Amino acid sequence: MTTAPSFDSATQLRATATPANLSAGLELLAEFAERAARLDGALAGLAEVAGDGTARSVERLRRSLAEFEPSVTLLGQVKSGKTSLVNAMAGWSDLLPSDVNPWTSVVTSLHLTPGPRRAEIGARFRFMSEGEWDRLLTKGGRIGELAGRAGAESELEKIREQIEMMREKSRQRLGKKFELLLGQEHEYSFFDKNLVERYICLGDDFEGEDAAAEAGDQGRFADITRSADLWLNCKTVPFRMCLRDTPGVNDTFMMREQVTIQAIRDSRLCVVVLSAHQALSSVDMGLIRLISNLRSRDVLIFVNRIDELQDPARQIPEIEASIRQTLQDQNGPTEAAIIFGSAYWANKVLSGGLENMSDISSKALLNYAEVALDGSAAAAASPSDMVWDLSGLPELFRHIADRVVSDGGEAQLAKLAGSALTIASSQSVAETITLEGTGNGEQLSAEEISRLFGEIEHAFRARLETEFGELMTAYHQRADRAHVNFIERATHSLIAHLESHGEKEVWEYSPTGLRMLLRSAYNVFGTRAQTLTNQLFEDLVGDLAELYCKAFGAAVGGIQMGVPMAPEIPSPVALGQTIALDFRDGWWKSWWRRTRGYKAFAQTFKSLISAETEDFMTQLKVVQAGEVRAAATQALSDYLAEQRDILNEIATRTDRPADMQRLFFDQEAVTRRETLQTALDTFTRYAA
Repeated sequence: MTTAPSFDSATQLRATATPANLSAGLELLAEFAERAARLDGALAGLAEVAGDGTARSVERLRRSLAEFEPSVTLLGQVKSGKTSLVNAMAGWSDLLPSDVNPWTSVVTSLHLTPGPRRAEIGARFRFMSEGEWDRLLTKGGRIGELAGRAGAESELEKIREQIEMMREKSRQRLGKKFELLLGQEHEYSFFDKNLVERYICLGDDFEGEDAAAEAGDQGRFADITRSADLWLNCKTVPFRMCLRDTPGVNDTFMMREQVTIQAIRDSRLCVVVLSAHQALSSVDMGLIRLISNLRSRDVLIFVNRIDELQDPARQIPEIEASIRQTLQDQNGPTEAAIIFGSAYWANKVLSGGLENMSDISSKALLNYAEVALDGSAAAAASPSDMVWDLSGLPELFRHIADRVVSDGGEAQLAKLAGSALTIASSQSVAETITLEGTGNGEQLSAEEISRLFGEIEHAFRARLETEFGELMTAYHQRADRAHVNFIERATHSLIAHLESHGEKEVWEYSPTGLRMLLRSAYNVFGTRAQTLTNQLFEDLVGDLAELYCKAFGAAVGGIQMGVPMAPEIPSPVALGQTIALDFRDGWWKSWWRRTRGYKAFAQTFKSLISAETEDFMTQLKVVQAGEVRAAATQALSDYLAEQRDILNEIATRTDRPADMQRLFFDQEAVTRRETLQTALDTFTRYAA
């Protein structure tokens, strides 16, 4: 019997849960995945023919490749549709609940691994530490600290009341386990929607543990959960990827702001999710501050919920122009790509629910399709494929794939191939020594080689420590000068305002100048740090080359020594942290009204801003600069470990007597040489 397909009268589209183009836009990432697989195969071949020492170095390279997981952080205010978009990107419409508890500070990281079928394979939930909870209780978080410094007792009291309510609710849910859970984590070998809701979603208020169990435990741990990591197989992504869904940045205690800043630090790319109804206005200062410290290539703007617009074809260009203007006015990343779409449409495709689309969304879809779809291409596409294209997901994926591959992926492959090339070429020299006995008669002993290598290692570690110390001292001095000068200028502006307008008119002063000066100081530090590290690595390779020649003579003439690359400098995202001068609301006016006398204004202001900026000054000067130095130190350590294994391998081969006749006819040895040459060819191509 033949059954005619049913079409929705509004959309004239037939739904399917398996559209053909779910991976559209990820073609570049798929090609990268193939190249990564070939590199891993070459590394595996090298590990098979290498000696024990160099095999360890090769395995370290394979682990680095296996652990390479590009991260994409999604930012935005509450109810901008971030979670719905994350679900669509993961190809799983009901994966994460969209009603994330606004009281929690949870960053949810989805670790996507390519797989033939979608499956949940693990979960880990971390709880707030005792220190974080104590800070919240005793000082009211950063907002409470700020209010306390400014003497805004009424605001501080309101915050304390909110925290007391939060603590009481947590105690009712968790009972005696409340204090024991702080600083702990829960791990599972699976997860489902109910488990996720238990840790990150708002649930009903419980009265005791029994009542909580009867209610299904929804939201049981929500108040103290700090982060959630979920691992799953994904049919659509061709290469590993981490999607980080962050809570909204508009947060009573600024807890979310802190964990979101850390999420941005750990990611290569940020997707700012806006609602088409709100778009990006000057009131979204917290969001703009966070992204203004990133390069335009590190930011994508996805304008979500165009399905709710009455006339998308006309309104979208107007919204884009408004966003561009706001970014320009607020010193944001003006060249960032702006993509329009609808997570609602994408999830309807994934769930096979196109025929159940709302009337408003259906009309918006047809309106947008008239200007967004190419006629000839649309005629050949299925309804679900067309809606998937209109959802904006393929375009978003194209931008993400381009950034992941060009801004990090290719560099990662080249870096690993360069290290592997040195190992493989040295292994080839070791084989030559074994097979042909080409070492000269004045080779150094293994003990002497080890001693000379230790001297080089000690000298370059000391040099890195000394030169980075001098660099950081200069950076700290420049940053401190900018900080002091800003406070002085702001204080003079305050006094001039008071002399001209008195105390009744509220004074405002933008901290943009301070952020720009500090960003400039950080950028100079970063540039000099990379120059310093690159020069140190070049000198190190030169000294090691001399050691190889001194130790083994002409036998090492075939070694190709790659120069390690200096680690990338992370963006100074700590500058996006909110400080007192960013407030333009009742809180700031309240502080103003409570202060009396010109002198009191100036003294209170100085102490307030000094204390307020102390945290992000520490983050910028100590934490982020320390991360740069630690990355350079780790790169040096990894390279030295590789070279030590190579030296030991060659020295071991030269000490071994060669049975030329046996080796000549040994088919296993011939296979080893062929495998080694194949690996060398691959590494040479990738390193180039």
